[in-house]
Amino acid sequence: MANRRAGFVTQGFRSPVPRGLAEKTRGASLFNRGVIPVRIFIAGGAGYIGTVLSPRLTARGYDVTVADLTWFGNHLPSDIPVIKRDVMSISEADLEGIDVVIFLAGLSNDPMAEFSPVLNYVHNAAAPANMAYLAKRAGVRRFVFASSCSVYGFTDDELWDEDSPTVTAHPYGISKLQAEAGVRHLQDDSFSVIILRKGTVCGYSPRMRLDLVINTMFRTALQDGCITVNNPSIWRPILSIQDATAAYVRAVEASPSVSGTFNIASENTTLGALADQIESTLRRELDLEPELRMLEKADVRNYKVAIDRARVQLGFKPSYGIDRIVEDLIRHRADFADMDNPAYYNIATFRDIMSDESAVNGHKLLSSVD
Repeated sequence: MANRRAGFVTQGFRSPVPRGLAEKTRGASLFNRGVIPVRIFIAGGAGYIGTVLSPRLTARGYDVTVADLTWFGNHLPSDIPVIKRDVMSISEADLEGIDVVIFLAGLSNDPMAEFSPVLNYVHNAAAPANMAYLAKRAGVRRFVFASSCSVYGFTDDELWDEDSPTVTAHPYGISKLQAEAGVRHLQDDSFSVIILRKGTVCGYSPRMRLDLVINTMFRTALQDGCITVNNPSIWRPILSIQDATAAYVRAVEASPSVSGTFNIASENTTLGALADQIESTLRRELDLEPELRMLEKADVRNYKVAIDRARVQLGFKPSYGIDRIVEDLIRHRADFADMDNPAYYNIATFRDIMSDESAVNGHKLLSSVD
């Protein structure tokens, strides 16, 4: 479905899947969940996504353990155990008895990757492959890896699926591709590997971030009375944090036969249409009319993605569009009222940690920074 407003275009997802097909394709769960709960280990589970995902999994009866150095604090419920350790220090023994590993840890965006390409490789390429190797040796049955649609780079004005070329030429996207290759090669009949290529995740989390596109536009609208768009014609797949965590649940509960790579997004939009929609929601909900400033700056990323494979094989059904994301931010805005807090900006915290020579030399860097 397309919305045409202010000369820009937003494309939602129409389901191409006949009713009931996704459920039939998904089939039986990987686990026969009985008296003993399935055990899930989440690397980076106290980060932006993990803080929403972890309690969602426990609410479904899973036994969740998180490994995270909690750079940004621990906003998880007290009943979720957190191992405060570097993920590269996790051993095979630590993963014995675990059924599913979800890898959310690592550097989260291009600015962090470009600030330290070497550490980006360690965090985003080597660490996931190492943990997948240890997980397989420990008898873990499924490994779910958090990848990114950034691997597609700058594309033509077409929907990109999982078999489309990955043409990224920048450290963050390259490291995600390297990690994908590392974990994918471990997949076999007894070790399922699911790779989720997520769009730009946005929305409210108790471990809040204000350096994500919708969250940033929301912040500047409230703080500065304007929304600045560097290039309104650029496409992005937007992913609500609620839809993102739903995708991880679907990955955990997918049929035993399911492995592979899946695009995950709530909707595709141009940045111009995105700004226009945010302004409209703020005007309706808060009687706020931020100025829209449209620039013409170059961008290294431009892509919109198809999610048909995730619909069919995982039963993924996005339900949070841009309006709902903004409405959630409005509802929770008192929780992040100090919008200048460095904890809401990953690159600021990363630079502080990098300035601590003892932390760098001690390799105390592989926490969740998503």
